[in-house]
Amino acid sequence: MDQAERLRNVIKQKSKEAPPENARVVTVTSGKGGVGKSNVAVNMAVWLQKMGKRVIIFDADLGLANVEVMLGIVPQYNLSDLIYRGKSIREIITPGPMDIGLISGGLGIPGLNNLTRDQIVYLAHSLSELNELADVIIIDTGAGISDSVLEFVMASPEVLIISTPEPSSLTDSYSLVKALYRNPIFLKDSVKINIVANKVNSVEEGNAVFSKLDSVVSQFLKGNIYFLGMIPQDREMENAVRGQKVISIEKPNAASSKAFKVLTNNYFNHKNETVSIHGGITQMIINFLSKLGS
Repeated sequence: MDQAERLRNVIKQKSKEAPPENARVVTVTSGKGGVGKSNVAVNMAVWLQKMGKRVIIFDADLGLANVEVMLGIVPQYNLSDLIYRGKSIREIITPGPMDIGLISGGLGIPGLNNLTRDQIVYLAHSLSELNELADVIIIDTGAGISDSVLEFVMASPEVLIISTPEPSSLTDSYSLVKALYRNPIFLKDSVKINIVANKVNSVEEGNAVFSKLDSVVSQFLKGNIYFLGMIPQDREMENAVRGQKVISIEKPNAASSKAFKVLTNNYFNHKNETVSIHGGITQMIINFLSKLGS
């Protein structure tokens, strides 16, 4: 039995012993950089907090620190400190504005296949604690179709793909969905893929972003994607991003802030009977390790 298989088995056992998982897990990703992926993740976290939900962002965009910069915080610890240095899950969560929690991925993820049994047990126990600490866990991945991005996306029960009206963004968004569907271990019926149209100039343009993607995904991949909403091109938001501020905190009445509020309500309250949303953070890690071990 290899290391990944042992880790899966231990976490499965721990998940049976733990209370039911209540925290929803959503992965935010994009086919290319520069489309506002982290901005969407952070602003959704703000509105979820305003709805009374406890939110933790897991920054899985390894090597970059977009979420840290936007929240204006510098994590003292990251995931590797949890796995290799015995820190608790509470110790590696850095509090941000409005009590949004941040877990920095650091460089710990690639070492999951080489853990000792004690590290496996500790990780499994720590992950189960997130259900007591959060109602929603947002995972902000890197952009593109690298293996590390695809592994997170394939493991997540809910995915938000951020696209803009730019032809290159639409093409790369479709390439991301295609890479998922053509991966032999991707279970399309277990993952709900939502599209967010960002930086649009009108409702019609936002609808067109989804329509174009939906058309090619349906025609060439025989798949289903869902439209979560749109965020307008907003000079106030551009100024906030340049100033390393969060628009939904700084100017909650800005057009983009109101759009993020609608988007968040759509995410948290939307029910689609054709897709079963299931599995919390522990189940996601089991799925993630299954992809690593395949």
